[in-house]
Amino acid sequence: MARREGEDKTYLCIDLKTFYASVECADRGRDTLTCNLVVADPDRGRTTICLAVSAAMKKLGVRNRCRVFEIPEGIDYIMAKPRMRHYMEVSAQIYGIYLEFVSADDIHVYSIDECFIDATPYLALYHKTAREFARELMDAVFTRCGIRATAGIGTNLFLAKVALDITAKHVSDGIGYLDEELFREQIWRHRPITDIWGIGPGIAARLAKYGAADLMGVAALDDALLYREFGVTAEYLIDHAQGIEPCTIAEIHAYVPEATSIASGQVLPRNYSYREARTVLREMVDTSVLDLVAKRAVCDGISLYVGYASDARDLARIGASGSARVTDSCGQVLSLIHI
Repeated sequence: MARREGEDKTYLCIDLKTFYASVECADRGRDTLTCNLVVADPDRGRTTICLAVSAAMKKLGVRNRCRVFEIPEGIDYIMAKPRMRHYMEVSAQIYGIYLEFVSADDIHVYSIDECFIDATPYLALYHKTAREFARELMDAVFTRCGIRATAGIGTNLFLAKVALDITAKHVSDGIGYLDEELFREQIWRHRPITDIWGIGPGIAARLAKYGAADLMGVAALDDALLYREFGVTAEYLIDHAQGIEPCTIAEIHAYVPEATSIASGQVLPRNYSYREARTVLREMVDTSVLDLVAKRAVCDGISLYVGYASDARDLARIGASGSARVTDSCGQVLSLIHI
């Protein structure tokens, strides 16, 4: 029999639905489920990236992080200029709502629109099931901020995240639940494996070499083989393939990294010449240096990533002209300084 919600540890993973777009919809008195809206800077032209699209736009087949020119003709929509500071303020406001129900010690902020909550001590306090508690938090956010949310409930952090990412999408109330037994029933054979938290295309390709296309396949592989292939990352794969995650929010809060870094990145609106891209890079380096001075820190390493033109016509043009161009089709110029 599956473990009942509320027994042992119970974690929530709450995600704010299409967050940037939802904030813009809410500010206009609209709902992300019915309002066609994209968050993009109109001043950057039709090649600029849509940082977010509303749920209504997704229903029309518009994918997140698309280019403005990729939006199908005939769709009437609002274009909202990004306001990152405002989104951070709304995120902080929502975090404040959570703090009205739980202690900061029991929250781990995963990103601007997602967080984990250890709900274990609060279910008895509020006399609620995990699902009822998740709904109360989600309703509080919607009532006061106009932002819709989905949630995953799990007996560990990993299961809560997978319940959010996969299970919650297929239930009417937007709340998924997984324990170890349900995980094996519902997730073990789930494909593509890249839907699983922590498994990107690179890891998936390396697992495919050994015939593992889902977590059941990963569980069947020899541990020694996984350690040879992935090193310490194998520990996460082995545990997660069984639905196991020993880490707690308290341990996350207590963690102190051995090293830190600062990063600076830009998405370019068009193909840039070598000289133009070099100017952008110098500005990013200057900004990073000022950050180091402000932090009174010294770095021991610098990394640089440049995404080049991927379109065949662009590559041919670059080869013909003999000049390097950085293109928006690859996304970004990124510098990373290790402190």
